[in-house]
Amino acid sequence: MKLIIINGPNLNLLGTREPEIYGSQSFESYLKKLRSIYPEDSIEYFQSNIEGEIIDAIHKTGFIFDGIILNAGGYTHTSVSIADAIKAVKAPVVEVHISNVLTREPARHISLISQYAKGSITGFGLDSYRLAVESFRKGC
Repeated sequence: MKLIIINGPNLNLLGTREPEIYGSQSFESYLKKLRSIYPEDSIEYFQSNIEGEIIDAIHKTGFIFDGIILNAGGYTHTSVSIADAIKAVKAPVVEVHISNVLTREPARHISLISQYAKGSITGFGLDSYRLAVESFRKGC
């Protein structure tokens, strides 16, 4: 299976940014662990703080990958354009959030991308990404 994880703004700071919310592990170290759990799968990774680059990554991979795991960060709540990109591609998208966004500030309670995602996984820390991989592997 060929998957890509696309992370949005500020997720490059995982491990140092608000560890009480996001934990103290960097995404790069978690990604090594994730790849070791699923050696038979190809798991690529892309991160950007720029909305247009995230859209380009969705367009580039959305017709040739088996699935996209997307943590759009703050763009989840504001980007009609990322929602449109998800709607435009064939690859299913699983929306992921490290924290439980529904227990946080009210602005984080709304997702513009959920309605176009295959599903949403929220609040399980970095393990949310593994759960997303499992959802693709099980055909959910």
